Amino acid sequence: MNPFEKIFNYQILSRLNESGAFALTSQERIWLKSMLELDAAGHAFTPETLDKLNALLQNEAPFHLQRIIVEKGRNKDRHVYHPLLRQLRRCIIQGQGIKLTTKLKHGGHKADQTGIPYKLEYSMVKREWYLLWYGTRQHNLMSTKLRNIVDLHPWELPAERTAAAKARLLQLLEARKRTALVEVNPLYNAELSRILSAFSCFDKNVSYEEATYTYRIHIQHLADESEFLLSKIRFLGLRVKVIDQGYMRRRMLEASTKALMRYEASEPLP
Repeated sequence: MNPFEKIFNYQILSRLNESGAFALTSQERIWLKSMLELDAAGHAFTPETLDKLNALLQNEAPFHLQRIIVEKGRNKDRHVYHPLLRQLRRCIIQGQGIKLTTKLKHGGHKADQTGIPYKLEYSMVKREWYLLWYGTRQHNLMSTKLRNIVDLHPWELPAERTAAAKARLLQLLEARKRTALVEVNPLYNAELSRILSAFSCFDKNVSYEEATYTYRIHIQHLADESEFLLSKIRFLGLRVKVIDQGYMRRRMLEASTKALMRYEASEPLP
């Protein structure tokens, strides 16, 4: 491609970006047409959006992947998208209360629970969505799996009560916050991007001391995330070290001591 063609293509792409439009290749259109035939598409899009996309792609031939691939012995599907995500996201943005019915662990249901939704979280390990919400009856921060929610609808409550509940929620979150100070071994400064990637799911700040060529990472986390953060630190090995005198350093020392006790030889090795 000569320079004039590159300049022309760049001008076209720039104008498309300014107008809010983007170009799709034929393969991307075929892939989208195939994805819209899945059952999950009805939950991911509103009916109006789904009809519009199908109308735009009506001349495209879908790619039937199931005709050439046979899948056997797979586990039960757990889709990343959940039907309640859109409704809960709207309630969180608008600051609305919710009334929900949830499944109990040993059977049955717990109905007419009221609260204020705070955050949606996705567990990469369990591949499940969680709703963090403040229970107005329990006066506590709750965590509920979305697949355990049987019924959910908005719940209106007085503005004064909403403000008091949100203030109490912020107090609970502030009380559960913890901070860990992690220092990067200068020998591994070249791997800083990898180290920061390991802590990507936490709120953090990075400082640098020129005198010692040392990076320090200030990590904020909730109390129930301490063990998960500890596993990340152990995974990085010699690259990092916990240097503050708080809870994380005590847990790291305790875990390391127990590991040494397990592997300590009762008799001297030959």
